[in-house]
Amino acid sequence: MTDIKARTADYGLGPYTYPRGWFVVAESSELDEGAMALRYFGREYAMYRGESGRVVILDAFCKHMGTHLARSTSAHIVTSAQQIEGDSIRCPYHAWKYGADGQLEEIPYQPGVCPASAALRSHPVRELMGCILMWFDPEEGEPDFEPPYLPAWDRPDAIHWQLDHLGEVPVHQVEILDNMTDVHHLGPTHGSPCEYFENEFRDTLVIQRQGGFLAPYQAHLDTVTWYTGPGILLSKQTFNGVEMYELIANTPVADGLTRAWHAVLSFAQGNPASAADIDNARQAQAGALAAFSADFEVWKHKAPAIKVMQTRNDGHFNIQRKWVSQFYMPAAEARKVQEEINGVLPVAEFPQPSRAGRDAGFEDDCFQLMGD
Repeated sequence: MTDIKARTADYGLGPYTYPRGWFVVAESSELDEGAMALRYFGREYAMYRGESGRVVILDAFCKHMGTHLARSTSAHIVTSAQQIEGDSIRCPYHAWKYGADGQLEEIPYQPGVCPASAALRSHPVRELMGCILMWFDPEEGEPDFEPPYLPAWDRPDAIHWQLDHLGEVPVHQVEILDNMTDVHHLGPTHGSPCEYFENEFRDTLVIQRQGGFLAPYQAHLDTVTWYTGPGILLSKQTFNGVEMYELIANTPVADGLTRAWHAVLSFAQGNPASAADIDNARQAQAGALAAFSADFEVWKHKAPAIKVMQTRNDGHFNIQRKWVSQFYMPAAEARKVQEEINGVLPVAEFPQPSRAGRDAGFEDDCFQLMGD
């Protein structure tokens, strides 16, 4: 296993090891056949698509004898495509049948007996924009906010992304989220020093508005970037008259070990999209991935920044980490954090982004949640 450099307790984020929120756990296209085993948040899960098309995620181990519901490839019930029935799944060892709600529905050799104590936990799932998202809550509560959704996904000229699967990186996710306030890495790391910059903290959202000259493309770049909870980043970007949306998702696998994905939503010149449009979209995603990979390489090899040696002109690292902490504490206490930090925070040496930010309507279609 990859060496862990630092854990949640080292950062003092809160009493829970793993944060509450929505997290990408797979790409929709991965779930084409049979059950799929997942390992996140230091736990094992079984995921499958029912015959209705519904995606189900259950705790992985059958209560009968501890069999993993999704890690058998040779059992007859699996190889003969009998494991999934309707929206239910059978254990590959003795064929105990679990419903999408996790309740035991049948013991085939003991009809009429379904002890409630045999139930498994079923986890809230959303499938959107080609991603499968799972709600994780250490308190096992129901979702208290919805995942983000891009209205632009439904535009007729949209060229939908295919995810870049970036694998695991031995860094705690809090250091990935530090990027939201890290104004001074944009020039050295990405060749795009800021001309304006600000953050806004809005309950379960943290927003970054910035812009500057993008050296690799010899163009001015304007972005509005936001996290919805601690696991899903979306960014609206414009340069050279081109508009696109970037996705970066990070999900804890173990304490201090994170899995990441990346993608870009682009738009065609016409409708339907031509082969050239699709090729341009794939090149745009590759270019954005190259830029993101510079961060990824830093994260893989850096020492943990348990405490940031912060200078006066650094971004608001301390407020960013305070925002993150709300997801590592009981939900009942999170509102206190939000009330303390909600608001717009400019960085003193930069002007606020009135010309390309809120006042110009640049982010009108950014912050829609799936439930809106």
